[in-house]
This record gives sequence, structure tokens and C-alpha cells, in this order.
Amino acid sequence: MSALICGSLAYDTIMVFQERFRDHILPEKVHILNVSFLVPEMRRQFGGVAGNISYNLKLLGGEPFPMATVGDDFDDYRVHLEELGISTRYVRHLPGEFTPQAFITTDLDDNQITAFHPGAMMQSYLNRVSDSEGIKIGIVAPDGKEAMLQHSRDFKDMGIPHIFDPGQAMTLFNGDDLRTFIERADWVVSNDYEFQLIQERTGMSLDDVARQVEALIVTRGAEGSTIYTADGHDKIDAAKCGQIQDPTGCGDAYRAGLIHGILNDFDLVTCARIGSVMGAIKIEHQGPQNHTPSMEDIESRFFEAYGYRF
Repeated sequence: MSALICGSLAYDTIMVFQERFRDHILPEKVHILNVSFLVPEMRRQFGGVAGNISYNLKLLGGEPFPMATVGDDFDDYRVHLEELGISTRYVRHLPGEFTPQAFITTDLDDNQITAFHPGAMMQSYLNRVSDSEGIKIGIVAPDGKEAMLQHSRDFKDMGIPHIFDPGQAMTLFNGDDLRTFIERADWVVSNDYEFQLIQERTGMSLDDVARQVEALIVTRGAEGSTIYTADGHDKIDAAKCGQIQDPTGCGDAYRAGLIHGILNDFDLVTCARIGSVMGAIKIEHQGPQNHTPSMEDIESRFFEAYGYRF
């Protein structure tokens, strides 16, 4: 059962500044800011929402097809995906471009300074959902603006049920755009902050959105998530986790669990609970694609959290 994961494939370069930014930035001199931070610790990770969701869905036994645009530096990532058994059939290489990448510097207070280069993602509209085959479900996740609008329209036109997940691309869209995404989608997933922005920009309430889709799912981190439908709502408790290492990619892990459940025709509460378990497993590891639970591990964690098996 195949899922088309429309979004970015990116490299995340994480650097650690072993002091505090505030000790090196003079407020009265920000108009002539010129600083350099020594970062002896650095790691490069595979990321991007399409990659992260696909990685987690594969752990669950699914068949994800990421759809994204990448550059000349994608070879290492391609090998990584193919070694995992994740198809790159719908990954388009654009010669002369870089693969999207984020450069993130974190200080001892966990403050971050991030530079993001979209690279090939700026032309992700070259990918077309209509070129795919055998897809049961799709997701429109953060990507280039034109591509997200196009993928949303194409999923609707082709009769493929899909999730709309605005994520960090929220700032690209006005109220009319967001209302159009919601009208076309079968499910909407966002965190609580993102949904507040949706409400402000569209003028729509929780109930307004829930009545237009099969379900609106709002995640709240350690407080769990809530499923809203035309018939009411269900609160999903967060699955317990061990030592927290890194929240990067937890939302993508949650979405993979949700997709897995929908693909297998589980009820929405179970779908969201699988997502919660995947997020709990991910947060115990550095990076978005470094956790390696077996299916037995995932099922055991689910049973421990919710008292039944999926």
C-alpha cells in the first residue's frame, strides 16, 4: 500500500557553539553586527519532511514514495534511501542546483541561529502527482509554495485522499490559500501554534475546519494530540518516552504513524496513537533518521502505552 510523500528532502548541518550567543552579541551594536562563532562540534544529517516521513513509514512496513527536487550533492542521500528500500522514483535531480539544506548553530541555552538554502526546492513544482502510479494516500507537506498548491489540486483532481500539513511553510500562504488547501484535503494536521495561525488567517474555527474534512488533528507535544471531527473530538495521550535527546523530526514521525494507520484502515484514534508512539521513539535519538526500532519494538511500545495491539 503506497503513499506519496510530497515535501522536501534536505541536509541538516548541526553545529554546537559551546558558549552563549548573548555573551557575544552587543544589543547596542546590532546595527553593525559582525560575529563569528567557533563550532568544534558539527554533524550532518539526512532530513527534510519527505525524507523523515518516508523513513518512519518504512519502519512501520509501509511503502513510501517521496516526491521532491534535489541537487548535484544528493548522491549520499540517494544511497541512504535506497539502502533502506525507499524508492527515489519521484525524486527529481536538477543539475546545477544544491539539495535544500539548513545550517543550524545551537548555543548552551538551546538558542538557535538557522540559515536555510532552498536550492532545488524552488523548482519542486516540476514534479506532478499525475505522474505517480498506484498511490493510495498522499500528503502535502512543507515544500515550495507553487508545488504545494499544485500537489493539493492534483490529489483532489485524481481522487487520491490526502493530508494537508502546512508546517513551517505556513508563512507562504494567505487566508484564501489556506481555505483552498482545507477544502481540497481529507485530513488536516498541524501543531497547536500552526493552527492558531490558520485560524487567524482564515477566520475559521476548529469546528469550521473539522466540518470540512474527515478529521483535523492538532498536536501539542508532550500534552498529546486531539482529533476533531464533525461528531466531536478525541484526546490522544502522548506515549511515554525515555530520555529526551532531540525533538527534531518528531512531528514527521507522528505523521508517518498517522499515514500507516489510515493505509491499514485503522480507526483514527489508533492512527494517532501510532503516531504518538513513533514520536516518542524518535525523541529518544539525535537526528530525525537515526532511530531503528523493529516492528516488534513499535508494537510493544504501543501496547505499553495504550493497552491493546494494532
